[in-house]
Amino acid sequence: MLSDALWFLKRSDDWFATTIIGGVLSLLSVLILPGIILQGYFVRAMQAAANGEPAAPSFTDWGGLFVDGLKLFVVTFVWALVAIVPAILLSIIVGIGTFTVSEAATGSAAASSAGGLGLGIASLVLGLLVFVLGLLAAYLGPAAGANFAIEGNLGAGFDVRTIVSGALTGEYAVAWLLALVVAVVLGSIGGVLSAVVVGFFVLFYVQVMTYYLWARGFADATGKGRQSTGW
Repeated sequence: MLSDALWFLKRSDDWFATTIIGGVLSLLSVLILPGIILQGYFVRAMQAAANGEPAAPSFTDWGGLFVDGLKLFVVTFVWALVAIVPAILLSIIVGIGTFTVSEAATGSAAASSAGGLGLGIASLVLGLLVFVLGLLAAYLGPAAGANFAIEGNLGAGFDVRTIVSGALTGEYAVAWLLALVVAVVLGSIGGVLSAVVVGFFVLFYVQVMTYYLWARGFADATGKGRQSTGW
């Protein structure tokens, strides 16, 4: 599977032009529109990976790329809320607690100390909860995106039962871990090279690999798409 991901983009007949376009869109993602179009391309890459196609798609039908990219953004954002909402609540609770402890400081030292200890414990527990939920969102989010891409409709991105059942398999877990390794190792190289622009093209190549792995792993886990020929 890792070898297929590595050569997925390179096997395309116009891989060089695709990489150039992808790199430019990555560079311009701060303008939002290019980023959405790029997301649309990743949807197509996931569809190709799930269907067992050996080569990555080209940049065509830009209007369709925008629509698909917008849908993938919605799916990704909603799943990210699993971590974002608790983080916001944590910030609010810590802020209120800090103010309360500060007010208590004008009273007895014992009350102030007890309040500070309670605030510290609450912050630790809530912080761990945010971390766990963040990890959960990072694990299930790609599965949700893959299910959306494979099914081709936005509702599939929120089919919790299918997404969770597919994610809780060895096939998807291995694919997700491989994607994590690729993102950390090769993504770090691309990040460093971004200082001289060429890194954006490397990052695009790496992103295509990670989306390939997510979709391929989820497709293998759920039996959707064409059956894989091996890892």
